[in-house]
Amino acid sequence: MSRVRVITDDEFQAEVLDATQPVLVYFWATWCGPCRLTAPLIDTVADSYGDRLKVIKMEVDPNPKTVATYKVEGVPAFRFFQQGELLKATEGAISKQKLEELVASQLSH
Repeated sequence: MSRVRVITDDEFQAEVLDATQPVLVYFWATWCGPCRLTAPLIDTVADSYGDRLKVIKMEVDPNPKTVATYKVEGVPAFRFFQQGELLKATEGAISKQKLEELVASQLSH
């Protein structure tokens, strides 16, 4: 079973901003080719860092409020939050190594 939780605009406040641990939010779309390549990496990160990091998936099309608030302009996109604060944002497909570097760098704070 995946440790990745899929949420909607209505759940964002409780699941991300009010979370007690760091949160990686992965924004994706069904029509996005690079998202299909990135999706397995999200599961890997959730399995590897799940004890220290909450991993969230959010589809962009049904969740325009959060997409607009956090200026997601392209997918796949990643937003890293801690204690309700956006710490890091990146867009575009990234390699497993780059994703793990992003997570490790944020968790080391």
